[in-house]
Amino acid sequence: MDLLIQDVPTLVFVVVAVPAVLAIYIVGTEYLVRLLPDKQRPRVRPWFWVGPALLFVTAFLVLPALGTVVTSLQDHDGNFIGLVNYQRQLGDFPTGGAWIAIRNNVYWLILYTLFVLFFGLILAVLFDRVRYESIVKSFIFLPMAISSVALAVIWGFMYSYQPADAPQTGTLNFIVVNVFHQAPKTWLSDPTVNNFALIAAAIWGITGFAMVILSAALKGIPGELLEAARVDGAGELTIFRRVIFPLMMPTVVVVGTTLVIFALKAFDVVYVMTAGNFQTDVLANRMYKLLYQSDNPGGASAVAIILLIAVVPVLIFNLRQFRAVEARR
Repeated sequence: MDLLIQDVPTLVFVVVAVPAVLAIYIVGTEYLVRLLPDKQRPRVRPWFWVGPALLFVTAFLVLPALGTVVTSLQDHDGNFIGLVNYQRQLGDFPTGGAWIAIRNNVYWLILYTLFVLFFGLILAVLFDRVRYESIVKSFIFLPMAISSVALAVIWGFMYSYQPADAPQTGTLNFIVVNVFHQAPKTWLSDPTVNNFALIAAAIWGITGFAMVILSAALKGIPGELLEAARVDGAGELTIFRRVIFPLMMPTVVVVGTTLVIFALKAFDVVYVMTAGNFQTDVLANRMYKLLYQSDNPGGASAVAIILLIAVVPVLIFNLRQFRAVEARR
């Protein structure tokens, strides 16, 4: 109770002072802008509004990124060692260093992106313009309401393994044993299936996101086009292939590139379900282990830069696609 009382001044300060500072900044900058000549106001005003955002981006993104680059070129004691950390992480191809994590990230990038797009598109089309559309889509979107950690815990129970002579508590192994009469599988420790099991869990959690975005794009297609195609004798598959899908392609590309970024940054599901063991490591999880478990900031920074190099081109492409979609509207 005493701690709560002590926190009251801080709470009051946050609730009162932060909006007050914001209001003072808005009023004060607008007053300063009005003191300028009329011709200069349109040039100066945007910088007053964008300026704080640029400062925050610089302080919390640009400078830490530059610091990470510097750290990746140093040893544990801060001595400059050049590209040694990168050589250690990318050495011993194809089974050493970060190569297993890179391989698994490629699995995530391809399978996660394609299957989420496939299921999201199919579900958006199948449940479009039906009476129970909102109810079904709400259930499909429901996994988005839980955190990735909770998702991993749930699917950990789904994949739970018990010896063949014991009752199976995991849903999948219960089905394997009692329906297909096969031996239970160690889904999370068998290197032949564990990466795909992790990806399947992540797909379940994100499919609702893709479905909602693609469904919005589908509803933006004029109904007159579809009716004209049906009048011309086109079947539903032909309409989807020749009319619907081409018109949805810009949105599909944007969603796809967003999923690529999610796949490259995969961490939560892997960390909770396997901790990167049994050849399931990914770049983000390897970076975490190097930094906090191995006390190797240089190696962790090198992996972070490798991940950044992989993500930035996709992010740039995604921004261009967003602009292209907005330009078409």
